[in-house]
Amino acid sequence: MAERSQTAPEAGNDMGNDDAIGGNVSKYVVLPTGYCGQPKKGHLIFDACFESGNLGRVEQVSEFEYDLFIRPDTCNPRFRVWFNFTVENVKESQRVIFNIVNFSKTKSLYRDGMSPMVKSTSRPKWQRLPPKNVYYYRCPDHRKNYVMSFAFCFDREEDIYQFAYCYPYTYTRFQHYLDSLQKRNMDYFFREQLGQSVQQRQLDLLTITSPDNLREGAEQKVVFITGRVHPGETPSSFVCQGIIDFLVSQHPIARVLREHLVFKIAPMLNPDGVYLGNYRCSLMGFDLNRHWLDPSPWAHPTLHGVKQLIIQMYNDPKTSLEFYIDIHAHSTMMNGFMYGNIFEDEERFQRQAIFPKLLCQNAEDFSYSSTSFNRDAVKAGTGRRFLGGLLDHTSYCYTLEVSFYSYIVGGTTAAVPYTEEAYMKLGRNVARTFLDYYRLNPLVEKVAVPMPRLRKEKSLPYKHPFLRGSASNYPNGKGDKKSPMNHKDTSNPF
Repeated sequence: MAERSQTAPEAGNDMGNDDAIGGNVSKYVVLPTGYCGQPKKGHLIFDACFESGNLGRVEQVSEFEYDLFIRPDTCNPRFRVWFNFTVENVKESQRVIFNIVNFSKTKSLYRDGMSPMVKSTSRPKWQRLPPKNVYYYRCPDHRKNYVMSFAFCFDREEDIYQFAYCYPYTYTRFQHYLDSLQKRNMDYFFREQLGQSVQQRQLDLLTITSPDNLREGAEQKVVFITGRVHPGETPSSFVCQGIIDFLVSQHPIARVLREHLVFKIAPMLNPDGVYLGNYRCSLMGFDLNRHWLDPSPWAHPTLHGVKQLIIQMYNDPKTSLEFYIDIHAHSTMMNGFMYGNIFEDEERFQRQAIFPKLLCQNAEDFSYSSTSFNRDAVKAGTGRRFLGGLLDHTSYCYTLEVSFYSYIVGGTTAAVPYTEEAYMKLGRNVARTFLDYYRLNPLVEKVAVPMPRLRKEKSLPYKHPFLRGSASNYPNGKGDKKSPMNHKDTSNPF
């Protein structure tokens, strides 16, 4: 790499040191040292002033090399991982080296072959850069921070090129997706606004179930799914969309699930952070997944709204909250996997291992060996930990993680990079695993029995024996009325 030098005032690089980054670059022109006049082809223009964009500063190191600084999350300088920016005014066959210089994490999948995403005006489909062009190393020129450098050659002068940490999934895309579902007028799909974010963006709540399950007095078995509490973890949205797409489909398994279960899905818990291009935090700098114990209605309104709904369902004697799954993405591990809770009750602990075991059978990219169960103090404020302590022994709470980069198919060592479709496929497999779980009810009492690899069926009857009769007839059912409780009690260690 070339030696770092001061950039000329004409280039506009007067943004100060790393701590002074306060916003995204906007049509930022990088001019050579000493150059005066209008920009020419090859004088790159950087921009991140768009939805989910993130690039805080650009410094030119040499004619071919640029240092790029991630803008920290709003109101929280600790988190600098997500980037998403465009480059234009390029020259044909122009070769460059871009250095992302201020990551807040040291461990990264860049060490294992991950590479940034790129698309351009004429090639709008996201692609991964060749791993051979990507380097991840500790750099003495940047406080010994880890730097990710990649080489790139611009080949079409009229194109605008966009680079990102992973496949973007914006708030606007999400709204358009939900609008398209609503227009289909499905009688088993319901969309409501559960609340609003600090910046008045919608907190959408989806209910997917047969209308019969919503009639007054009907008993409900609820699966509650949340996503995107960490805004930069974009794979979460693709997995969530895969779940939704499957549940609203005419697949025989989807029909059975809708007949017997009520799916409540809040796919985007942090819409402000998503819109702003943050990695982990909300507009006000809060990691919302550490505030489940006592979310503020004004500082954490989306989290507060979801928690109040879950408390309401928990105290409803007609409602059995069977599952809570919070979907995330992981920056250092391969595959999909889960985190579960540890309980003093050995039987309860064993029961919660059943669902991830079944998911492992359905999804080649899901790893049960990477699935772990813990009660680390640092995770006490997460949805999985808090609800695991709040809900009773009939409920199962998980964090579903999926790699930002790739998965390894059993029996091989080659990493298969995730695509948008592969993320959505994992979501579809999560959805269909609920049927496998309830079909195995007779085995729940005998958790030591090895889980069979289920035979794939071409079709399933629309009527199914599971979930029939009163809730108390089933090993994981709730037949007794739950007693009211103070949901702000923080004495529970889980």
